[in-house]
Amino acid sequence: MRLLPWTGADGKPCYLSSDDPDSLLSRLADDVEAAQLASAEHVLAGAKAVLHDPRAGERAVRFALTRAVESLGDVLRVAVSRGGVRPARRP
Repeated sequence: MRLLPWTGADGKPCYLSSDDPDSLLSRLADDVEAAQLASAEHVLAGAKAVLHDPRAGERAVRFALTRAVESLGDVLRVAVSRGGVRPARRP
């Protein structure tokens, strides 16, 4: 079972049950993951720039942090999907 890089309409995880890495859905998931990782690189660069700017105001810092949190969630989901990280257990 592969954890897909998106959730269902109810916010729950979506899984793919296929051993074919070349299936249409597998390739789509790979493309989405690649886009999420590339986006995370841009978000990280932007957040670093905001943090290094002593003139950055609260709005800029909050925006950068919000985007960074979103990207971190995407990157962790990719890591879990690829087997690099175990999903956290919730109490």
